[in-house]
Amino acid sequence: METRDSHYWPLYGLRITTPRLELRVPDVALLDALAAVAADGVHDPAEMPFSFPWTDGTPEERGRSTFQHVLRTVAEWSPEKWTLSLAVLCDGRVVGRQDMVTSDYAVTREGETGSWLGMAHQGKGIGTEMRAAVLHLAFEGLGARAMTTGAMTDNRRSIAVSRKCGYRPDGETVLAVRGEARTLRRMRLDRAGWEAHRTVPVEVHGLEPCRELFGLPRESAPFRGTG
Repeated sequence: METRDSHYWPLYGLRITTPRLELRVPDVALLDALAAVAADGVHDPAEMPFSFPWTDGTPEERGRSTFQHVLRTVAEWSPEKWTLSLAVLCDGRVVGRQDMVTSDYAVTREGETGSWLGMAHQGKGIGTEMRAAVLHLAFEGLGARAMTTGAMTDNRRSIAVSRKCGYRPDGETVLAVRGEARTLRRMRLDRAGWEAHRTVPVEVHGLEPCRELFGLPRESAPFRGTG
């Protein structure tokens, strides 16, 4: 699935690649494929791994909300507050989504990651590889100081991925989800932890034209491109 780079929205030209994966901001055609993966299901309906139950509803509603949400991240983007929502492709096929969310990044140099995979693509190590990709973008490409994430305490797969990438516990928060109290485990990764746990080769392409959208001047934090 090819997309043309956009002069006015250079994020469409951003590519992050690993041995198996490509992550990129989806154009409409790719977004339709991503919505279809969401519609097919991302977890057992009896469970709810997310703090906001966006997966409740019919497959049609799930696909449409995914489509609208990703479009909204583009429409509401500003250098002071942004959500980078990336489609994840494995062998050219859309399998899930990887996000990085932040506010005032130019000052804090911190962000939060979130992701999901279609049920058919889970248990294959893709979650670890896509997390490694976005962490490489954050630390190597955007000069991050630290990254955070969170998972329900019973979401063992997500917590295992975070630990494998070097995150450390950062406290817990009780949330109301589906009318029940759920405990969210926060986790934090600093630059030293990331460097000590890097195992996946990652390359980033097309970052330079995007730097100002991320709130960073082009001449800051030189980017080396591979790792």
